[in-house]
Amino acid sequence: QEEFLVEISGTTVTVTCPLEDEGIKWNPSGRRGDTEERKFIMRDHDSTPANLSCSLGSKKRELYLNARVCANCAELDALTVAGIISADLLITLGVLILVYYFSKGRKGRASAGGDSRPRGPKMQRPPPVPNPDYEPIRKGQREVYAGLESRGF
Repeated sequence: QEEFLVEISGTTVTVTCPLEDEGIKWNPSGRRGDTEERKFIMRDHDSTPANLSCSLGSKKRELYLNARVCANCAELDALTVAGIISADLLITLGVLILVYYFSKGRKGRASAGGDSRPRGPKMQRPPPVPNPDYEPIRKGQREVYAGLESRGF
């Protein structure tokens, strides 16, 4: 079966009837528009759905048109969209590389607002543990743990 051809440009919708001969009659069901050969042109379409039909003798084709139009839209081809996406990715990658290289040089430096006291040599042993339950077992204190036996699993 043949299909209607619908073209949208701004607020103008052009519908081409699939019937091939001359003398096509359009029934726009309350819509206003111009007819040119096989085409029905609706200028200033308001995006409301419409039932259109074209007939030639006993042949009749019907179309339910639900086309969204806008006056301020800009049509973009695939090459333009691909260019915009590629440029965005390249700029993002460039910013990422700049941040990486500028932050790489600052790793070894101490921060200016942080600890201002001079650092001495590291202490050899950690501070004493405040809780005596966690102190290591010394010789002579085994009676606390004498009742515990190791279990074999």
